[in-house]
Amino acid sequence: MSGYPTEKPCVLGFDQFGFAVFRRHCDKWKQEHRSHEYSYPSVSASKLESWQELLSNWNEAGASCMDKMHSFLEAGVPIKLRGHLWKCLLGSELVKESSTHTYQEYVQELRSQLANLGVNEYGVQVAISTLDNADQNKAEKDSRACNLMANQNPEVTIETLRQIVLDVERSFPTHCSLMGRNPEAKEGQAKLFRILSAYAKYNPQIGYCQGMSYIAAMLLMNMQEEDAFWALVVLLEKPKYLAGFYEHSLDTIQRHAKIFQQLLKHRMPCLWQHMENLEVAPLLFITTWFLTLFTSLPCWDSVLAIWDLIILDGINVIFSTGLCILQLLEARLLTMSDVSVLLPTLLRIPVDISRYNVLVPALWITKVHKWELDCMQSVVLEEEEEVLLSSGTGQQETLKNTLTKMLKIARCYLQDLRQMSEGHKESLPQDKALIIHGHAKRRSTTLNNKGQTRKVNSGKSRSERTSR
Repeated sequence: MSGYPTEKPCVLGFDQFGFAVFRRHCDKWKQEHRSHEYSYPSVSASKLESWQELLSNWNEAGASCMDKMHSFLEAGVPIKLRGHLWKCLLGSELVKESSTHTYQEYVQELRSQLANLGVNEYGVQVAISTLDNADQNKAEKDSRACNLMANQNPEVTIETLRQIVLDVERSFPTHCSLMGRNPEAKEGQAKLFRILSAYAKYNPQIGYCQGMSYIAAMLLMNMQEEDAFWALVVLLEKPKYLAGFYEHSLDTIQRHAKIFQQLLKHRMPCLWQHMENLEVAPLLFITTWFLTLFTSLPCWDSVLAIWDLIILDGINVIFSTGLCILQLLEARLLTMSDVSVLLPTLLRIPVDISRYNVLVPALWITKVHKWELDCMQSVVLEEEEEVLLSSGTGQQETLKNTLTKMLKIARCYLQDLRQMSEGHKESLPQDKALIIHGHAKRRSTTLNNKGQTRKVNSGKSRSERTSR
């Protein structure tokens, strides 16, 4: 175990990825849902040299580098080179160079705003009490008035800052860079607060939404602060990745949940029917999986491998990871007749399913292709249009309210994953082949005439908004 400083006697130390290891009978140990037994492949000296050569020649030989990536990833990524690899795959340096503002400028503007409130990014607890005081509304109104008079970019709202502060404290609370009040943790919390607040300034239309803190914290664990900020920008705004996931309208994540449900229906009809019977809609667990990119899984080496693939191939991997987890869980889920057991199992994936040597090999052969997502999306669009055509205004509002309630339920789980019950513990049946044949019914009129998809709201077609 690494020799990171500890602050509580129940902490024995920290594992190789920086997560606290608790004494077996400590309350924290009972609550913790994290395995410290890793099976990530070790990288030989010759393979490390190959990785270094690949990344050093990235700008000159980008296409040939990309051709090698799948075989390189399957063999394992050196921990110290992962941040550099992600930067190359995301192309975040180009986004940084083309921006009209630097990260330092966003941070300086943030510090000026915090100084006016009498706090700074290191006073997390003080900030919470300050932003909760009775003068909050007055300070926010004064801030908006000053912005209008100066004709400047709007400041981050006080409510947004407050939400970021709260989420910084509950994002990976057992990781050495964010745990406790020692200098390393205080600096880690400040970095996470700065990145999220700076993004809220960078893109005020989105600002901050729950789930972003997990993405930013993951990037910070593998990159320098400024690099993590620009990587976050790419992940949240490129259609290849998470564009639209954190919109306040929630339309995109609801659409993806419906697409996932169609995939589940075609790939795993027995499990789909079982979940339908129990009224467990994918939105209830997909929200947590997708918004945090599976960082709630207990085996961190598996999380890293999933992220490597997502950053390489994009949103397709998010869907295939979800299907892969359900494939591995299918046998035991089918035995669960109570939603109070089944849903916590999906929100708190068992360790034996999450292990690298179980989940990641299965993921490599569980493919979801873009044409398949397009096909499932066309089915969803047609079903939605049929509902809109056959429903009155009242029925449409009922449908929208139902989806919103479901999403709120899922977000309650997201706020404190560590308090979830351990779920149903059963032994996993013997491994079976996981070769999955993609099967989906194409709707010829929609797929052959993508340009004729009906347009809504802003004038963009639904397929343009969610599938690129």
